[in-house]
Order: sequence, then structure tokens, then C-alpha cells
Amino acid sequence: PGTDLKDEVVMLGGHLDSWHSGTGATDNAAGVAVCMEAVRILKALGLKPRRTVRIALWSGEEQGLLGSNAYVAEHFARRPGARSGEGGPPGPAASPPPAAGAAAPAQAPAQAPALEKKPDYDRFSVYFNLDNGTGKIRGIYAQGNTAAVPLFQEWLKPFADLGAATVTLANTGGTDHQAFDGVGLPGFQFIQDPVEYDTRTHHSNMDVFDRIQAEDRKQASVIMAAFVYQAAMRDERFPRKPAPAAAGGSAAASRQP
Repeated sequence: PGTDLKDEVVMLGGHLDSWHSGTGATDNAAGVAVCMEAVRILKALGLKPRRTVRIALWSGEEQGLLGSNAYVAEHFARRPGARSGEGGPPGPAASPPPAAGAAAPAQAPAQAPALEKKPDYDRFSVYFNLDNGTGKIRGIYAQGNTAAVPLFQEWLKPFADLGAATVTLANTGGTDHQAFDGVGLPGFQFIQDPVEYDTRTHHSNMDVFDRIQAEDRKQASVIMAAFVYQAAMRDERFPRKPAPAAAGGSAAASRQP
């Protein structure tokens, strides 16, 4: 729980489900373990974050971000008529999402279905997702959020000697941060070393425990803990991207004051 800003929330998470061909070690037990270890680190240090820190371990990611979409729709906002991952109802995306870790141009649709906000929408700060296998964190995708770039660059400075220094404005898709990004909430995915993820373990019968890189998971846990703590301690909530124009309406900036 937070302290003076306890009604505001910083989230971290990854998905629990996996393809049945393997045991889901790199997709995504590795990400789940990092999130749990990051929270353990924060508690072990006796830190008192200003905002409440909430961990989410999602179900149904492989079927179309079912768990994260349902959670966001219930607690924060939804876009009736939008596709899954863009603020619409849980279910398979209308078109295949990019492979996990694949960069896509940072762009927003000219128009989007009207957003139905819940009371907690304006109390949400940021969500950090980890779902790119077992490799080290090398940086983070800013999802087209220009205001996030200098913050991430500053937060990564202490980890340059651990090989994490890259901040790209590009989008990445195919995982649970999209549920947040699709309704205008800050949601981000980390850049990781591939470590045979797309070539061997991803959605394959080779996705088993002996593929896990323990030292890389330790590095990722420390960085995740630091990002969550930095976000929880800011005077302001995490900055948001300007909202796309709603169908029949005009665009409105959604950055927090």
C-alpha cells in the first residue's frame, strides 16, 4: 500500500498462461518470476512507496489478452466497438498482433471509439510489463509517449553497466501492456535480449525450465523494481499520450497536470 498518494496505483505484471507444447518457462514464467521478485525486493528493503504498487499475473494472454483486457475494462475504461488490445472487449484481435518484442511504427488511429472511463481511470499512474523471454533487459519501448522518454533515460542511467540503456519511441505489441495503452493509460514493455526466444522457445516444446537464464532474471528483477519505485515516488502521475480523436468528437490531451 502507498502512503500520501495511496489512492493512485502503479502496476507491474506478466501473463501466467502458456502454450501447451512446453511448460511456458520463457513465455511467460520468466516474466512472472521477475515481477514477483521485484515486489519482494521492494518489501525487503523496507521502502514506503507513495503510490500503491499492484502486481497482476494475467490469464488468457495467448488467446487475445483476455485477462488484462477484462481487468482494464472493469476497473479503468473501455472502448465499445474497439478491437481487443485497443480498449475493446477481451477476445482474439481482429488482426494478428506483432510478435512479442517486434517494433512497430509509433502511431495512433485518426479516430477511435468513444472511451467509457471508470472512476479509477484518473487514479492510475503506469503499468510495466515483462514478456519477451528470459534475456536481460536492454531498455524499454516508449509506445509513442514522448514525455516518457526523458524519464526512462534518467531511470536507466544507474543500470548502464548492466547493459540497459536503450529507450525507443517505437511501439511494441502482442502482450498485456496493450490493454492499458489501448485506453490511453501508460503501459510499457521492456526490451530484452532474445536468447533464442523467437527462434527456439517461443510457443514451442522447447519452452522449458532449463532455458531460463538465472543471472539475466536477477538483472531484470532489479531494473523492474527500480522502475516501479521511481514511478511510485513521483510528485505527479506518469505522463500520458494525447488521446486520439474519438469518433464524432475531437482529440483531447490526457497528460496529467
